[in-house]
Amino acid sequence: MPGYVYDKLLVNCLLAGIIATVYSPVADAVNIIVNQTVPVAPYSLIDTRAIFTMQQRFWPDGEPIKVFVFSDNNAVHKDFAKNNLNMFPHQLRRVWDRMVFSGTGSAPVQLDSEQEMINKIADTPYSIGYLSGRPNNEKIRVFEYR
Repeated sequence: MPGYVYDKLLVNCLLAGIIATVYSPVADAVNIIVNQTVPVAPYSLIDTRAIFTMQQRFWPDGEPIKVFVFSDNNAVHKDFAKNNLNMFPHQLRRVWDRMVFSGTGSAPVQLDSEQEMINKIADTPYSIGYLSGRPNNEKIRVFEYR
C-alpha cells in the first residue's frame, strides 16, 4: 500500500508541474538584435552559439563580427544564455575566459544597460547583441535564426 501512495503522490506532483508550466504567464523572449549592415542569411542555432562563444568571428560576407553582451549576473543575460543558446551563463563565461587566457581570442564587449546596447548596436556596423524586448530603431533589426 505505501508504494501506491508514493506513486499517486508522484503522479499528482507531475501533473501539477505540467499544469503550472502550461498556464504560467510567459515573459517576453529575449531578442537577438543586429546592426542593419549584418547580412541576411539562414542562420542556425549552431551559428548563433558560434557567434556568441566567439568561435565564429566573421559574417558570411567576410566582415568581422562585433559582439556585445551584458554581465553574467544580468537577468536578461541569464535568460538569453539559457533560452537562446541552451547554455548556462557560467558555461559561456568559461569559453570566453579560456580564449582570453590562452591568447586565442577575446571576450565580447560587456555593456551595462539595454539603452547602451541599443546605442552600440545602432552605431557599430556588423554588430550583434540582445534585448529583453524589440528594438525601436531603424538601424537595428531582430536577428532571425532557425
